[in-house]
Amino acid sequence: MNDAQGMTQAPPFTLGRHWRGLGAWNLYFVCKLALYWRGIIDFDALANLTFAAFLLLPLPPLWLHRLRHVLAIPIGVALLYQDSWLPPFSRLLAQSSQVSAFSLDYLLELAGRIIDWHWVAVFFVLAVGYAFVAAWIRVTVPVMLALVWIAMLPLMSTIGLTPFLPTAPATATTAPGEAATGEATTETAQSGGAAPTAPTEFNDAELEARLEAFYAEESERQTVFSGAPQSPFDVLIVNVCSLSWDDMAEVGVTDHPLFDYLDIVFDDFNSATSYSGPASLRLLRASCGQVPHQALYTETPQQCHLFENLEEQGFTTTLALNHDGVFDDYLKLIREQGGIEAPAMSREAFEPIMTAFDDSPVYRDRDMLNAWAEQPTEGQPSATFYNTVTLHDGNRIVGEKSFAEYEPLLRQLFDDLLAFLQRLESEGRQVAVLVVPEHGAALSGDKMQFAGMREIPTPAITHVPVGVKLTGLEQPRQDDPIHIEAPSSYLAVSELLSRLLQRDVFAQQDVDWETLTADLPETKPVSTNEGVAVMPADGSPYIRLQGDGWMPYPGG
Repeated sequence: MNDAQGMTQAPPFTLGRHWRGLGAWNLYFVCKLALYWRGIIDFDALANLTFAAFLLLPLPPLWLHRLRHVLAIPIGVALLYQDSWLPPFSRLLAQSSQVSAFSLDYLLELAGRIIDWHWVAVFFVLAVGYAFVAAWIRVTVPVMLALVWIAMLPLMSTIGLTPFLPTAPATATTAPGEAATGEATTETAQSGGAAPTAPTEFNDAELEARLEAFYAEESERQTVFSGAPQSPFDVLIVNVCSLSWDDMAEVGVTDHPLFDYLDIVFDDFNSATSYSGPASLRLLRASCGQVPHQALYTETPQQCHLFENLEEQGFTTTLALNHDGVFDDYLKLIREQGGIEAPAMSREAFEPIMTAFDDSPVYRDRDMLNAWAEQPTEGQPSATFYNTVTLHDGNRIVGEKSFAEYEPLLRQLFDDLLAFLQRLESEGRQVAVLVVPEHGAALSGDKMQFAGMREIPTPAITHVPVGVKLTGLEQPRQDDPIHIEAPSSYLAVSELLSRLLQRDVFAQQDVDWETLTADLPETKPVSTNEGVAVMPADGSPYIRLQGDGWMPYPGG
């Protein structure tokens, strides 16, 4: 049939008749712009403009237009995650096997940390405001103008224009030793376009060359052990999970008497990683320079194994933990890759005081350390590796439903350590006790990691308090602790133990502390986990994620 027979044809398609605007997606972009303006997320202007153009492209059939909105939801979620400071999603998937071991309560606790109720309130206000304004004006126009404006910022900067730019919150950086003394931290304001920038710009090639040079230098370094002392002594290394200077400052525990009782304190010690297994391996391989993360799981020369070196000097190796060592195959890992084969000290005589995030038992450090002190020595010096998870996130006091707070656990741990050291001193037992944390607890969190997340080994997590106490000396040290202010890491621990042996310190009537601690090996604060590296460049931390280049760490 034709028009003459009374039928009309559908109007021809024209662009002007089918521009429907962004609709509810306006609220999506408004919320993202608000987050970007406050420095909470990054903002890929081109990707967001492309997404907006995809949503705006006219599609005449209404059903197709609605289908596009549905299909756009996963795209919008992925784009939001990409713009966030969170680690790549592939890194989170890589940890899925560990996450599956978490208790349900702990998973809910972690989920609660991601939600910022302040921003929930902001989003509610924005949603109500959008619903009100949308009835009066076409919101798509100012939203698109804002997206275009942000996309033009880099171009305007290159031609000398300085428009008002979004500014990120100031980033607190703790100088070496500041958290230990309770001094105030310094604030470094960062501002700019899509990401905060350091005072000096470095390209990927420059930073990669620096990292390679660091590892090349480290590969040449090694501690030499020679000669057992005439006056034998025991070595006890207390490997503490989840303790950093930043954590101590966060909960206000920076003046505990334990740190006045120590003989030596390392103010600027870098744990080089933010996970327990790798941290313990680095400590157990302390006699050689720092290696990349992947090298921790390969064969290493025997002379790199700290406890095997001590065995060659006549020490009997022992092992103790205040947990079962099952999670993440920790116990198996330190045996196979750490060179420590001794059976773990029994915990059967004690009742656990906590349950861990995976519902496994956790025992009190006081009980474990006293049990170690009461073991028969059999006339041969011992070298003991003791690992404690007392401070680990997700611990719960036996009989209580809520998760244990960090501050009382920290004070209890410090009290237990101090009482234990005083006991050894009162008994005149000659022991070199070294407290070496694995990594921090990440209590403060930052843009890329919520509180408790340790995927990226930031300085706040890897800057840990290392202390040494020599008990049973002929003349115990009476002055304030010696502070090692130079940047250091595990090689300094190995070197210090070597000097204790070579100088036969416990046979001396008066220890030459200055000579003992002079010129200990320095190590730049380079840290790595699987797929991620953090390295300083002119005082600012830079990060390299797997598959991406280097960028200044957002912090904040």
